[in-house]
Amino acid sequence: MNLARHLFQSARRLPGQPAVIERDRAEYSYDVLARRVLALAGAMHDRFAVAPGHRVGLLMRNSAAYVELLYACWAAGTAAIPINIKLHPKEIAFILDDARAQLCFVTDDVDGRSVDAARSGGATTFIDVDSREYRDLLHAPPAAVAEVASDDVAWLFYTSGTTGKPKGVMLTHRNLLAMTLNYLADVDAAAPGEHLLHAAPMSHGSGIYILPNVAAAATQLVPASRGFDVAEIDQILALVPKVKLFAAPTMVMRLVDGMKGEPKGLKSIIYGGGAMYLADCLRALDRLGPRLTQIYGQGESPMTITVLPAAEHLDDDDGRRMQRLASVGRAQTGVELVVLGADDRPLADGEIGEVAVRGETVMRGYLNHAGATATTLAGGWLHTGDLGQ
Repeated sequence: MNLARHLFQSARRLPGQPAVIERDRAEYSYDVLARRVLALAGAMHDRFAVAPGHRVGLLMRNSAAYVELLYACWAAGTAAIPINIKLHPKEIAFILDDARAQLCFVTDDVDGRSVDAARSGGATTFIDVDSREYRDLLHAPPAAVAEVASDDVAWLFYTSGTTGKPKGVMLTHRNLLAMTLNYLADVDAAAPGEHLLHAAPMSHGSGIYILPNVAAAATQLVPASRGFDVAEIDQILALVPKVKLFAAPTMVMRLVDGMKGEPKGLKSIIYGGGAMYLADCLRALDRLGPRLTQIYGQGESPMTITVLPAAEHLDDDDGRRMQRLASVGRAQTGVELVVLGADDRPLADGEIGEVAVRGETVMRGYLNHAGATATTLAGGWLHTGDLGQ
């Protein structure tokens, strides 16, 4: 199933429901968002010859345009390449070359000329989403939603490259559908009237969580700062009901220390991407109440390895609450999890080894890296490189 169809299902079911709000800039209903997506998909095809199997870069700060472009890519049958705007131009150039992206959308704070100057591959057309050129694309004849295979790439996520050049993680429509179902089953029962606040980058975890919330017809809420600002979030929580957000542990603690009011509009904070110290977790629970859900994942199995739901942050019926809070929780639904020794055999409980994962959430592989794919997915398991017990 093409992931874009989740949007059109929500638009048919609740056409007037707010789909995207970018404070001080834009607000679209699901019906309007669906029409914008089909026009953008049509423009990609007719004006830039983007076709199924191609790849489109998204080098953008958080914005309403990010949401519509993700779904426009999928409606056109192409893979989206969300790129961290904080990368060096040479790193961005490498990603565009490696992915052979012929089209890249940017926000006005991105210097496309510096990126282009660092490139060695084919030409890429850069379009500023705050420009008249972009607005003109929205008048293109609407496209028909492309047919895709479940193993076609939907999201091409580039690793940080800390041990060499970044590698493109190929996440398919199947992978992201599984992630969507895991989120709704284990992390957050999303619903219309709720607001997913994008204070963390849409190029990473916050953007991944667009999918289940669109499928549930919830609202994407982009702050005016287009990022993380404690005072702004404090104001939003005083005015907007049923707000949830993804945050790194450091962001959670900045909220705990910096918020002035009571978080009356806060439904939940889903935290991950790094360790949360037990003392910090207890302090956050004391300040925010029973609103914390922890996840553990990585780009190769996005946001989908383990979960510690909000209720399990508080439950101490078995006397093991502190042990749970110091862990990363339990395997998410449909995800198999083992700890492997040096011989790639499962270890007994309590022994330290490498965390390995398998299931529908695990990537198809690395783009242009057959050897690294074979090593990382050896034996049918995703070898995470993380230690666990």
